[in-house]
Amino acid sequence: MVKHEQIKQSKSIQKQTGKTFHLATRVLPERVRHATYVLYAFFRVADEVVDAADTAPPAEQRSELERLRKEALGEQETEDPVLSAFAELTDIYDINPDDINVFIEAMETDVDTSRYETYAELESYMDGSAAAVGRMMTAIMQPAQPERALPHATALGEAFQMTNFIRDVGEDVVDRDRIYLPQETLSKHEIPESQVLDREFDGSIKSAIQDELQRTEALYREGVAGIQYLPEDCQFAVLLAAVLYADHHRAIRRVEYDVLSTTPSLSSMRKFWLFLKTRAHWIVSDDPEEIFKQVSDVPYPGDAEPETQPTAWSTRATGFFGRRFSSLVRHLTRGEWVISALSIEKCRYRREPEQPMVKRLCSEQSTGKCCST
Repeated sequence: MVKHEQIKQSKSIQKQTGKTFHLATRVLPERVRHATYVLYAFFRVADEVVDAADTAPPAEQRSELERLRKEALGEQETEDPVLSAFAELTDIYDINPDDINVFIEAMETDVDTSRYETYAELESYMDGSAAAVGRMMTAIMQPAQPERALPHATALGEAFQMTNFIRDVGEDVVDRDRIYLPQETLSKHEIPESQVLDREFDGSIKSAIQDELQRTEALYREGVAGIQYLPEDCQFAVLLAAVLYADHHRAIRRVEYDVLSTTPSLSSMRKFWLFLKTRAHWIVSDDPEEIFKQVSDVPYPGDAEPETQPTAWSTRATGFFGRRFSSLVRHLTRGEWVISALSIEKCRYRREPEQPMVKRLCSEQSTGKCCST
């Protein structure tokens, strides 16, 4: 049984290191939410190993990753609460051990690989670092037709990762000496690697970033098209995650694609607005793909070019909303009434009965101590 303290610790890790994903996780049903906290915490534990390049030699990093692999697969005893919880999840949800292996292998790649010659090479890396994550998330959601959901989950996982890569080009160069933009993309636009390392932005860099955004947005379109194959109580959360991650593309366009000198991010006010907007559309429609078209910054064939200028409200994000963002989301995701300011009729949200899997996941549910958030 996964214990309350294990879920609480996993949730804390996600809240501190993945704020955008944490918001989307908060609106998952409890039966999936707790498991998602544990999954994310495991991914972060592994990620921290490869990000410790300044403090640990490569051989030590590989050894640590191998230990994580064995403990995650239940092949070796562990005292780590996150790893022991993750190992239990693999049994409860029948997570494919191949996905765990390929994820760890991707982390091992980060130990000694900092450049990717082609997109195909980068895609192979992302199969472990991102697509496998999407497949594991699909496993804990337990869709009725996993074979239809999985290809789209793979695409959406890669889309999230590519958004991070594009957004963090400058940060990755400074902090990790890594360039995730494929070398073939740089060559196509006649960009020497030294220009990226020196963070010298010009029209060629802008064109390269535009190309990679287009590639990534095709992945979003493919990924979002499969949300319909997920359980109904999981669809809104995955849709919200897609909307939030894709909105970084709007932020990138606002800074004229200069991701070398800055790392575009979403303010708390912007996340709150996107949450409200997505939820409002969700109330009146049952088509995740159509909602994504209406709410997100990802263009579809025939759409006009996305705007690059900041909207008026985005320049007025204040500390008031930042301080109250978490409590507002908590109220809206738990409550039964839709905010009247949305000009939508108040409606009751029907709560699904608890499923037996929840009781298997958290050993302290019956005591009243179970994490419900």
